Amino acid sequence: MGRFLLGIILGMVLLPVALLGWLWIGKPPVAVADPPLPHEKHLTGLLLDARIERELVKTPPVRADEDNLMLGAHVYSEKCAVCHGYHGKPSVFGAHMFPPAPPLWEKHHDSAAVGVSDDPPGETFWKVANGIRLTGMPSFKGLLTETEMWQVSLLLANADKPLPPEALNLLSGEPPAPAIAVPETKKK
Repeated sequence: MGRFLLGIILGMVLLPVALLGWLWIGKPPVAVADPPLPHEKHLTGLLLDARIERELVKTPPVRADEDNLMLGAHVYSEKCAVCHGYHGKPSVFGAHMFPPAPPLWEKHHDSAAVGVSDDPPGETFWKVANGIRLTGMPSFKGLLTETEMWQVSLLLANADKPLPPEALNLLSGEPPAPAIAVPETKKK
């Protein structure tokens, strides 16, 4: 019985020491090109899903009307498109991140959903507001107002539906057409 307990105690001590040694001396997968650890995506997904579920706001305080979708398109084109791509134009470097930044204007292979349009807007809002560790997704708290975060979240929730033409122009990555200058008339 004594040997059995000694074996358990040694196992409890040696296993963490061996793991720390591997992390310190070995080659843990920390580079983007490294393969993920076994079950890494599953474990981190479980933790993320549980946290979002606990803090999810189910009813957006902003409506998905034309004005809010337009304002969301402005936010998206300025803050999100660099990693997630434009409508019909994938990001140049989003695919080289680990994990790759999801292209938010492409259809899923197995459904009609576009980007995160199959997620509730509150889930997207949580991700925009809080960011996601070790993914490159920053927290936009302090960078965007709560209304702006809701506007972009509602825009993405409606990515699989027809959007206002002006929003699609912004989301295409094309610069807006210059305004036509109207000459002032001289007063007499």
